[in-house]
Amino acid sequence: MGPNLVRLPESAARRKEISLTFDDGPDPEVTPRVLDLLDRYQAKASFFCIGENAAAQPELVREIARRGHSVENHSYHHRHTFAFFGITRLRREVDAAQSTVASITGRTPVFFRAPAGFRSPFLDSVLAPRGLRYVSWTRRGFDAVSTDPRRILKRLTKGLAAGDVLLMHDSASVVLAVLPALLEQLSARGLKAVSLVSACASEPGE
Repeated sequence: MGPNLVRLPESAARRKEISLTFDDGPDPEVTPRVLDLLDRYQAKASFFCIGENAAAQPELVREIARRGHSVENHSYHHRHTFAFFGITRLRREVDAAQSTVASITGRTPVFFRAPAGFRSPFLDSVLAPRGLRYVSWTRRGFDAVSTDPRRILKRLTKGLAAGDVLLMHDSASVVLAVLPALLEQLSARGLKAVSLVSACASEPGE
């Protein structure tokens, strides 16, 4: 299946870093408010944008990048059958999102996450030649399906440790109720939220 980044490198963990990652955006209502919350706590994140959403909201994608966050590849159409695609269709999905994000931000994504986190056995043969690293997560809040902020926060913070990669969705409005409490907990625990690019910058291949 190929490499899968579940946790940050040990060097990032020693620096007490964690990564907040947001899938499925950008959303014209939720994403700007997520950005404001991150600014308030001086936190950085990585946004795994759906290509067609990015194409529909280019100014918002540019704003994500302008505020110091990284914009990464979450496929172009976010089909739930993505894991069953053949190589040709996988290439089309990955390449369309790559070119869309690059044309908007001026930076080509270096990380990829599959829709719903389900990987095709052929996916690594598409990602590797493009210099894309596959990322999953250490813990997730299930904010795309749950509407209970307390339960989501508990899932994200139970056992939270330096080096963790957290998965949330900037397509889900409940994240706006979760994020302030999460960022407060990070601060209280002495953890620093950084983008995947920053956390992995000193690693081979970065």
